[in-house]
Amino acid sequence: MTHSVPALTIVVPVYNSEGSLPLLVERLETVLPQIAGAYELILVNDGSRDRSWQVIQQLSAGRPWLRGICMMRNFGQHNALLCGIRAATHPIIITMDDDLQHPPEEIPLLLAKLAEGYDVVYGTPREMPHSLVRNLLSRFTKRALASAMGIRDIGNISAFRALRTDLRNAFVGFQSPNLLLDVLLSWGTTRFGTQIVEHKPRLIGKSNYNFGRLFNQAMLILTGFSTAPLRLASMMGFVMAVFGIGVLLYVVVRAVIEKSVPGFPFLASIIAIFSGAQLFALGIFGEYLGRMFNRSMDRPTYVVKEQIGAKEDSKPLPGNS
Repeated sequence: MTHSVPALTIVVPVYNSEGSLPLLVERLETVLPQIAGAYELILVNDGSRDRSWQVIQQLSAGRPWLRGICMMRNFGQHNALLCGIRAATHPIIITMDDDLQHPPEEIPLLLAKLAEGYDVVYGTPREMPHSLVRNLLSRFTKRALASAMGIRDIGNISAFRALRTDLRNAFVGFQSPNLLLDVLLSWGTTRFGTQIVEHKPRLIGKSNYNFGRLFNQAMLILTGFSTAPLRLASMMGFVMAVFGIGVLLYVVVRAVIEKSVPGFPFLASIIAIFSGAQLFALGIFGEYLGRMFNRSMDRPTYVVKEQIGAKEDSKPLPGNS
């Protein structure tokens, strides 16, 4: 049974997707009238290097429900999502990717789950569509993100979301270039849910997420929105101190009983252990200092170059920084 709502906003961050955008809009054009009395589609061009913005301009012609926002450069998926969420005019928002891995036909399932009293619902894939290594790293990243959000029971956080628009009031004044939308959402609610949906393989182009980007995102989760690494460094320092005391007692006892002291290999191994622990802790402190430095520069979260749509053609949106 198709679940419908009075009004709905779809927010899609766009990056190098000129080939998939016409197919996405065509399928949404079929689905949206069946599930919402009023609807809008916001396509946020996040500094694409191909003709994505020109395609958005062409698609908006004759479609008053389609709005386009063009960033001045690439700011990142979550920054583009935040821009679209701030521009939304309807009480419920669906976020989805631009590559058709999130089928528009699955949106009613998210809306039905949202109607059960949740504020955010994630579309969880039945099967992970990527390689084993990518899936393992993605699973680790999502677990770390869930821990940072304080919702450890939600293990499969997805970019295919349904959320209530008024949650943006919790982060209306947020200004930082480094952000994770899901952490911001957790500032406004603890009512998160999941719904199993289909995730399709990417038909056009290739994924923009590689090992490096996933690793950077994991580091942002751990050091940008959590103090857990600092506690880990403190715990490691305590463990190393206890270990050092144990080694000292061992050396003293052996010196008294056997009248000899362990040689250079033993000493070198102890130095290597302590040096590694210290460098690990310094690395964690450096990550936090780097985040603080970036925040102190007051860089904008995003900057809008232009927008198109039925409401305010070619005018910048508020909240660009």
